[in-house]
Amino acid sequence: MNSKMNKEDAGRGAKGSVLQTVFLAALRIAIGWHFLYEGVAKLYTPGWTSSGYLIQSKWIFSGLFHAMASHPVILRIVDLANIWGLVLIGLGLFLGLFTRLAALSGIVLLLLYYIANPPFLGIETGLIAEGNYLVVDKNLVELFALCVIAIFPANVFSLDAVRKTLPFPARKARKEESAEEDKPSLSRRAALSGLAALPFFGAFAVAVLKKKAYESHEARILMAATGEKMDAITSATLKSHQFTSLKDLKGVMPHAKIRDLDLSRVILGGNLIGGWAHARDLIYVDKLVKSYHTDRRVFDTFFIAEQCGINTILTNPQLSLVINKYWHREKGKIQFISDCGYKNDVVEGVRVSVDAGAHACYVHGGICDELVKQGNLDPIGKAVELARRNGLPAGIGAHNLETIQACVAAGLKPDFWVKTLHHTGYWSAQAGSENDNIWCKNPEETIAFMKTLPEPWIAFKTMAAGAIDPRIAFRYAFENGADFICAGMYDFQIVDDVNLACEILSGPVPRERAWMA
Repeated sequence: MNSKMNKEDAGRGAKGSVLQTVFLAALRIAIGWHFLYEGVAKLYTPGWTSSGYLIQSKWIFSGLFHAMASHPVILRIVDLANIWGLVLIGLGLFLGLFTRLAALSGIVLLLLYYIANPPFLGIETGLIAEGNYLVVDKNLVELFALCVIAIFPANVFSLDAVRKTLPFPARKARKEESAEEDKPSLSRRAALSGLAALPFFGAFAVAVLKKKAYESHEARILMAATGEKMDAITSATLKSHQFTSLKDLKGVMPHAKIRDLDLSRVILGGNLIGGWAHARDLIYVDKLVKSYHTDRRVFDTFFIAEQCGINTILTNPQLSLVINKYWHREKGKIQFISDCGYKNDVVEGVRVSVDAGAHACYVHGGICDELVKQGNLDPIGKAVELARRNGLPAGIGAHNLETIQACVAAGLKPDFWVKTLHHTGYWSAQAGSENDNIWCKNPEETIAFMKTLPEPWIAFKTMAAGAIDPRIAFRYAFENGADFICAGMYDFQIVDDVNLACEILSGPVPRERAWMA
């Protein structure tokens, strides 16, 4: 009886051992497929760089990762090491060739990924992190799986089984190994087991080629439809768009001060994020913009802006909630200038903004215009004084030049002005309508009057809500007296706009008004 039971146990053990070996081999091939595909995808993606991932690092060694991203030569070395490391590790795991070395190398690479951007509470990355479940993410799971493979390298579906039987020069014998282990023989079973990895690699190659062929087919269709050469990144639309990434950043954004508050010369506008798109008669755009700007997208926009040297957003108190989330959840540092446009009560708007952590306050341009029309300047003065009592720089905003002139005549002296400035040569300004398409009706008079004021000037609506190319709008504003410009930007526009501003500000700017900040 005992003999029979022992035979049954041995049979079950042998069967379990075979299944264990097969599934370990399957695990190795699956991880190898993942590594190899990631490497090949990066290799064939024009302009791919690890810069964004390195810049996001917020944990230990973040300074080292940031330094790598900021040095072009080092970054290029890191990118090549990343790409070819993934490819070679993937091949090794996929084919079962030098399996233990490939697994250990993969562990090191995944550990670096994990250290650069761990999924810890309060250290969230600036980009969407799929597979991130607080402390444990897919990098950590795959790292532990590679530890298993390194400790138990299954020699089925593995070229190691073939390699070990080849007549290489004799290796130094180890005392623990038997003579049979020192001189393995090339058996038919070992050869077949090893070469069985090749069909898996063939399946991978076919899958990649089919995907590339499909993408090429898509590109040909788009080229035929548009008659244009396709960019490296194709979109779902008939026109393609090449995104400018942080690696294309060409300069450092200049800063200046309003009182003790350090501000970037270009300030991020909040209208696009808040959904106040000023799209003229395109009534669907507000909903489109709000749908685009999820909290995650807003965080990414703030992150990119900060990496480009933009350290401030100018917006409505309604966005203070998402700004506070960015400060606390993402550990971001972007500053907040509030327009205090709260229920048409600017004094209450200042209180709300101060409580929300605003770094500066000003009286909303539209509200200020209306108060001046009513001859009621008292709330404007109270709002300015309340902001100052709370230790914040206080400003006055306006669309109409008459509003600024009336405030000056009344003896109001803010710390800064927020006034619209754009030319009126764009087509919709010439259409005879002034309904949500002109925000600075008399730019020449505005330029002349603002030249007489000693306080810093933040110019806004410089692109007339998207009607004027920033290459023209930015230069026009800076050359005509603006000390700062507020510009609404989508995340994919920030690098281009910052490069443009840096180019304009890198040399002497021909302007009659002295820099007031």
